[in-house]
Amino acid sequence: MKKMIAPSVLSADFGNLERDIRMLNASAADFIHCDIMDGNFVPNISFGFPVLKAIAKAASKPLDVHLMIEGPDRYVDQFRAVGAEILTVHYENNVHLHRVLGQIREAGMRAGVALNPATPVEALRDLLPMLDLVLIMSVNPGFGGQKFIEQSYRKVNRIKEMRDTSSSDFLIEVDGGVKGHNAAPLFAAGADVLVAGSYVFGSDDPTRTIAELKGAETAPAK
Repeated sequence: MKKMIAPSVLSADFGNLERDIRMLNASAADFIHCDIMDGNFVPNISFGFPVLKAIAKAASKPLDVHLMIEGPDRYVDQFRAVGAEILTVHYENNVHLHRVLGQIREAGMRAGVALNPATPVEALRDLLPMLDLVLIMSVNPGFGGQKFIEQSYRKVNRIKEMRDTSSSDFLIEVDGGVKGHNAAPLFAAGADVLVAGSYVFGSDDPTRTIAELKGAETAPAK
């Protein structure tokens, strides 16, 4: 079982962004999670290519880019050009998802698919061989600081079972409401990567918080 942490820079101090990225470089974090929102697919706007390029310039860890935008297929090459190493798109707004995943891989990135809370993991069954990462949203996407949806434990466990029975090797990532008390149960349910934003950057010692999340003792899955 992998135990990886991907702090979300959406909760960083954008007035001191380089400082915060360098803190993540020196921490136990495995990825740097970047949420890209366009105000259409989700009711919020985050940041675009110039900021992502600046993050990539300062970062020494892989950029894990989560697209919450309409028409992500139009921008695959641009995201690669500014430093994305993992590119995750949503199942819910991609009619030609198989083609988009192929584009991502052809561009030299790892391909991920995110599922909203209401979308069953079974929707991905025919795509498993093309996936490098499955992102289980444990809140409704669009805003940080939301309450964790408890049914997410079972959803993580189901996608792990699908991975095991299909001999696939994708990472299982969870994003939304991740905190100290649910990190261990999420790892126990089958998660490999936990995304944490406000819990990390809102703490008195983000470096220690990242280490504590990563070192969470395994607890029974919910």
